[in-house]
Amino acid sequence: MVEDLQVIANIPAADLERARRFYADKLDLTAAEENPGGLLYRTTGGTTFHLYETEHAGKAEHTVAQLSVPDVRSVVDGLLAKGVEFEHFEMPGLSWDGDVARLGELGHAAWFKDSEGNVLCLDDAVPS
Repeated sequence: MVEDLQVIANIPAADLERARRFYADKLDLTAAEENPGGLLYRTTGGTTFHLYETEHAGKAEHTVAQLSVPDVRSVVDGLLAKGVEFEHFEMPGLSWDGDVARLGELGHAAWFKDSEGNVLCLDDAVPS
């Protein structure tokens, strides 16, 4: 029924301009489109996500988006140089090397919050 669907993440922003600056300055992303509903981003990796303005931004205490990258450590180092602070969580099977968590056979991960308080996760897990 929905095998051919495409999923687009919606990420809330209390202040859309602040969020735009964060995604540009910290993640080197530029909105592909701007419309009355917010900002649409398309990455060269084939991901599409939408930033939209709402007073409810940053209230979720869970990961709102997973950003899969080839090498978590190098991305973390680059984001640290830009002033991004990383979150640390306690979960079974997790071990930490600085801001990078080892997930056993699943690879590595690191969590940070965007300018709106949304939790984003970097991972280098290979999709099965």
